[in-house]
Amino acid sequence: MKRIKEEVHANKIASPVVHALAALDFPLVMTTNYDQLFEQSLRAAGKDPQLCVYSPSAKNPTEDPTDDPTPLNPFVCKLHGDIDVPDSAVLTDEDYIQFVLRMSDKAPFHPVPETFLYRFKRWPTLFIGYSLIDYNLRLLFKAMRVNLDPALFPETYSIDPKPDQLIVRYWSDQRRYVRFVMQDVWSFVPALYELIKKTPMPV
Repeated sequence: MKRIKEEVHANKIASPVVHALAALDFPLVMTTNYDQLFEQSLRAAGKDPQLCVYSPSAKNPTEDPTDDPTPLNPFVCKLHGDIDVPDSAVLTDEDYIQFVLRMSDKAPFHPVPETFLYRFKRWPTLFIGYSLIDYNLRLLFKAMRVNLDPALFPETYSIDPKPDQLIVRYWSDQRRYVRFVMQDVWSFVPALYELIKKTPMPV
């Protein structure tokens, strides 16, 4: 884990895209990044994030905020762990197997906090930096909306410049689970930032 920390975090600075996303008013954020660059960017934007870090153990309830998350106090779920919590990192095949097994746990022991499980069925969702070709992401998506009528799914968007066409056909054209925005993050995020903030994204 020390080597991973050196590779992804030590002496690294967040990109303008990460800073821009941190400046936008997202009360809930889920990330699979091990580093802490996004949390640092939130604090630099004057925000006080609440954190939940994945645990491979189902012995203790998953952390949930006592108050509803807000844009100034966003709730950040680190789904694949954190560099400062070595046992939390989802790195190896065995780690991923344990992660998949934990997706069947019931609240409050489910690895995804109840706040996310509740909101994910009701709020629009934006996937940035993910690809639905990733089995883990599709598993998470289905697990968090299990037993929900697809007709009631809130709007969900995936920013992906070149989505897999089989995934598009099934998840978008047939099931209408997700709408794909075929742009890369360096095109989409600056446009989103300028639309919301009424000023160009800082670079």
